[in-house]
Amino acid sequence: MQKILKWFAPVLALGVAVFIVFFLLSINSSEELHSSDPLVYKSEVIPKEQEKVWLNQFSQVEKLGFSYPVNEVYIQVDLNEKTIKTIIYKLSASLLDPYQLFCLKQELKQHQLKYYLQKDKSGIELLIYSKDIDKLNSLIKVLKNYQISATLKPYNEEV
Repeated sequence: MQKILKWFAPVLALGVAVFIVFFLLSINSSEELHSSDPLVYKSEVIPKEQEKVWLNQFSQVEKLGFSYPVNEVYIQVDLNEKTIKTIIYKLSASLLDPYQLFCLKQELKQHQLKYYLQKDKSGIELLIYSKDIDKLNSLIKVLKNYQISATLKPYNEEV
Protein backbone atom coordinates (compact mmCIF):
# COMPACT_ATOMS: atom_id res chain seq x y z
CA MET A 1 0.00 0.00 0.00
CA GLN A 2 2.86 2.37 0.82
CA LYS A 3 4.49 1.72 -2.57
CA ILE A 4 1.28 2.75 -4.31
CA LEU A 5 0.97 5.92 -2.24
CA LYS A 6 4.67 6.66 -2.82
CA TRP A 7 4.22 6.69 -6.62
CA PHE A 8 0.68 8.13 -6.72
CA ALA A 9 1.63 11.82 -6.37
CA PRO A 10 4.32 11.81 -9.14
CA VAL A 11 2.07 9.85 -11.51
CA LEU A 12 -0.81 12.24 -10.84
CA ALA A 13 1.45 15.26 -11.41
CA LEU A 14 2.74 13.76 -14.68
CA GLY A 15 -0.84 13.08 -15.84
CA VAL A 16 -1.90 16.66 -15.08
CA ALA A 17 1.17 18.02 -16.89
CA VAL A 18 0.43 15.91 -20.01
CA PHE A 19 -3.20 17.08 -19.94
CA ILE A 20 -2.16 20.73 -19.71
CA VAL A 21 0.30 20.34 -22.61
CA PHE A 22 -2.32 18.74 -24.88
CA PHE A 23 -4.89 21.34 -23.85
CA LEU A 24 -2.54 24.22 -24.68
CA LEU A 25 -1.59 22.65 -28.00
CA SER A 26 -5.23 22.21 -29.00
CA ILE A 27 -6.02 25.83 -28.17
CA ASN A 28 -2.96 27.28 -29.87
CA SER A 29 -3.06 25.21 -33.01
CA SER A 30 -0.83 26.21 -35.89
CA GLU A 31 -3.76 26.73 -38.26
CA GLU A 32 -3.79 30.26 -39.58
CA LEU A 33 -6.94 32.06 -40.43
CA HIS A 34 -6.89 33.23 -44.01
CA SER A 35 -9.22 36.14 -44.32
CA SER A 36 -8.04 38.32 -47.14
CA ASP A 37 -11.27 40.31 -47.30
CA PRO A 38 -11.39 43.28 -44.94
CA LEU A 39 -14.43 43.62 -42.76
CA VAL A 40 -17.12 45.86 -44.20
CA TYR A 41 -19.82 47.57 -42.19
CA LYS A 42 -23.24 47.05 -43.68
CA SER A 43 -26.02 49.17 -42.37
CA GLU A 44 -29.27 47.55 -43.22
CA VAL A 45 -32.30 48.34 -41.16
CA ILE A 46 -34.51 45.37 -40.70
CA PRO A 47 -37.97 46.34 -39.54
CA LYS A 48 -39.04 44.48 -36.44
CA GLU A 49 -42.35 42.78 -36.37
CA GLN A 50 -44.64 43.91 -33.61
CA GLU A 51 -44.52 41.28 -30.92
CA LYS A 52 -47.86 40.09 -29.75
CA VAL A 53 -47.96 40.22 -25.99
CA TRP A 54 -51.05 38.95 -24.27
CA LEU A 55 -51.01 41.91 -21.85
CA ASN A 56 -51.47 44.43 -24.66
CA GLN A 57 -54.97 43.21 -25.43
CA PHE A 58 -56.11 44.05 -21.88
CA SER A 59 -55.32 47.72 -22.37
CA GLN A 60 -57.65 47.90 -25.36
CA VAL A 61 -60.61 46.02 -23.91
CA GLU A 62 -63.30 47.71 -21.87
CA LYS A 63 -66.48 45.71 -21.48
CA LEU A 64 -69.48 46.86 -19.52
CA GLY A 65 -67.54 49.40 -17.50
CA PHE A 66 -64.99 46.84 -16.31
CA SER A 67 -61.34 47.69 -16.56
CA TYR A 68 -58.49 45.43 -15.55
CA PRO A 69 -56.43 46.26 -12.46
CA VAL A 70 -53.21 48.14 -12.99
CA ASN A 71 -50.18 48.30 -10.73
CA GLU A 72 -50.28 52.02 -10.21
CA VAL A 73 -49.96 54.03 -7.03
CA TYR A 74 -50.95 57.63 -6.49
CA ILE A 75 -49.50 59.36 -3.44
CA GLN A 76 -50.30 62.88 -2.39
CA VAL A 77 -47.86 64.52 0.00
CA ASP A 78 -48.64 67.75 1.77
CA LEU A 79 -45.24 69.39 2.17
CA ASN A 80 -46.65 72.55 3.73
CA GLU A 81 -47.41 70.76 6.99
CA LYS A 82 -45.77 72.37 10.01
CA THR A 83 -43.73 70.13 12.24
CA ILE A 84 -44.09 70.55 15.97
CA LYS A 85 -40.78 70.57 17.76
CA THR A 86 -40.77 68.44 20.89
CA ILE A 87 -38.24 68.80 23.66
CA ILE A 88 -36.43 65.68 24.75
CA TYR A 89 -34.95 65.69 28.24
CA LYS A 90 -31.78 63.97 29.37
CA LEU A 91 -31.51 62.67 32.91
CA SER A 92 -28.01 61.71 33.95
CA ALA A 93 -27.10 60.06 37.22
CA SER A 94 -23.61 59.19 38.47
CA LEU A 95 -23.49 55.88 40.31
CA LEU A 96 -20.89 55.05 42.91
CA ASP A 97 -21.64 51.48 43.99
CA PRO A 98 -23.54 48.39 42.77
CA TYR A 99 -26.32 48.87 45.34
CA GLN A 100 -27.21 52.26 43.85
CA LEU A 101 -27.32 50.65 40.41
CA PHE A 102 -29.65 47.93 41.67
CA CYS A 103 -31.99 50.46 43.29
CA LEU A 104 -31.97 52.63 40.18
CA LYS A 105 -32.82 49.71 37.91
CA GLN A 106 -35.75 48.77 40.14
CA GLU A 107 -37.10 52.32 40.06
CA LEU A 108 -36.69 52.50 36.28
CA LYS A 109 -38.72 49.31 35.91
CA GLN A 110 -41.42 50.80 38.10
CA HIS A 111 -41.45 54.09 36.11
CA GLN A 112 -41.27 52.11 32.81
CA LEU A 113 -38.31 54.06 31.41
CA LYS A 114 -35.61 52.81 29.06
CA TYR A 115 -32.04 53.75 29.92
CA TYR A 116 -28.46 53.66 28.71
CA LEU A 117 -25.51 52.83 30.97
CA GLN A 118 -22.23 54.48 30.11
CA LYS A 119 -19.09 53.33 31.89
CA ASP A 120 -15.89 55.37 31.86
CA LYS A 121 -12.90 56.06 34.17
CA SER A 122 -14.83 58.33 36.54
CA GLY A 123 -17.59 55.78 37.14
CA ILE A 124 -20.90 54.64 35.74
CA GLU A 125 -23.32 57.17 34.31
CA LEU A 126 -26.90 56.37 33.49
CA LEU A 127 -28.63 58.32 30.71
CA ILE A 128 -32.38 58.45 30.16
CA TYR A 129 -33.96 60.25 27.21
CA SER A 130 -37.65 61.03 27.53
CA LYS A 131 -40.28 63.60 26.54
CA ASP A 132 -42.24 63.25 29.79
CA ILE A 133 -40.70 65.77 32.20
CA ASP A 134 -43.15 64.94 34.99
CA LYS A 135 -42.09 61.30 35.03
CA LEU A 136 -38.42 62.31 35.13
CA ASN A 137 -38.99 64.81 37.97
CA SER A 138 -40.79 62.16 40.04
CA LEU A 139 -37.88 59.78 39.38
CA ILE A 140 -35.38 62.39 40.63
CA LYS A 141 -37.37 62.76 43.87
CA VAL A 142 -37.40 58.99 44.41
CA LEU A 143 -33.66 58.72 43.68
CA LYS A 144 -32.89 61.20 46.47
CA ASN A 145 -34.15 58.54 48.93
CA TYR A 146 -31.33 56.28 47.73
CA GLN A 147 -28.76 59.13 47.87
CA ILE A 148 -28.38 59.14 44.07
CA SER A 149 -27.79 62.55 42.57
CA ALA A 150 -29.41 63.02 39.18
CA THR A 151 -29.55 66.05 36.87
CA LEU A 152 -32.19 66.87 34.28
CA LYS A 153 -31.34 68.91 31.18
CA PRO A 154 -32.93 69.47 27.77
CA TYR A 155 -31.22 67.23 25.24
CA ASN A 156 -29.93 68.74 22.00
CA GLU A 157 -28.99 66.32 19.25
CA GLU A 158 -25.59 67.13 17.88
CA VAL A 159 -25.24 66.09 14.27
